[in-house]
Amino acid sequence: MSTPSQPPQQPEPPSGAPAQPSAYPYPNPQSPAPGGPLGFPPAAPAAPSAQASVYAQPTLVGPLVPQPQPQPGNPYAQPGPYPAVAPPPPTGGGGAGRAVLWAVVGAVVASAAWAAAVFLVPAGSDVDLRGYSAPVNLCNSTDYSSFRTEYAANDSTPTHNSLGDDALDEVLCNLSLKKTGSSYADAYLYVELDLHKKTDPGPEFTATWKNYSESHSGYDVEAVTGIGDEAYLVSDDTTSSSSSGSLYATLAVRDGWVTYTMSYSAYYSSYSNDKDPPTLAEVSGWLKTDSRATLAELKD
Repeated sequence: MSTPSQPPQQPEPPSGAPAQPSAYPYPNPQSPAPGGPLGFPPAAPAAPSAQASVYAQPTLVGPLVPQPQPQPGNPYAQPGPYPAVAPPPPTGGGGAGRAVLWAVVGAVVASAAWAAAVFLVPAGSDVDLRGYSAPVNLCNSTDYSSFRTEYAANDSTPTHNSLGDDALDEVLCNLSLKKTGSSYADAYLYVELDLHKKTDPGPEFTATWKNYSESHSGYDVEAVTGIGDEAYLVSDDTTSSSSSGSLYATLAVRDGWVTYTMSYSAYYSSYSNDKDPPTLAEVSGWLKTDSRATLAELKD
């Protein structure tokens, strides 16, 4: 009885060499390319052979592209994720190389000169504060003598605050207005001065106050001339009688890069002590008169 012939034995690979990328025993050809003939989908893969190498990789169809090789002695090393850096241009010999080098140097020098020119421009050269200064206590510099004809009682504890910064100086004052004999405030007066030292407040000031009625329903806006570069009187009067409602009015002024507001507010009900409050026309006149006097006081 004859014994079946034995398949040729696979030669042992050299020590340290990676396994051959084949799904068939050596020396058969490489694994067939993925995809069936004539572009049809490939058939379902067969079960892997017991003799197939666990490191087998499919052979791709297409142009051969050189692939990075693993480092000797480490068959599992992967190529790094970083692209190769092109060698520097030659520094001598060719005139073209020198021309490219001088072009790069010239661009760098021009960029540096432009940056130096930008940073050497004096900051704040266009700031227009019109001679105004921000006092430590704005209440001491606020002229509200027109309101004192109606609210004769003195506010002994007005509140004030201030902010000083490279971009903005801001001072505030809150005053309680009392008629003679009143134990509590009958109305309130709020004053604010802002000195903008980095940016021109003009466009935003106009957008805010000229269009105030668009973002706050029920308010009326009136342009006022003769105070600063531009001024607006914003008001809301809901007093249906002397015993109910509220009265609010603000005069907002911009003079150069300086903005200023003086605001009056009063709330009336059947429990209010003030039975004869001023009218909107009276309050508007007082705001204009006292704002002119206060702004003059705040200039150096």
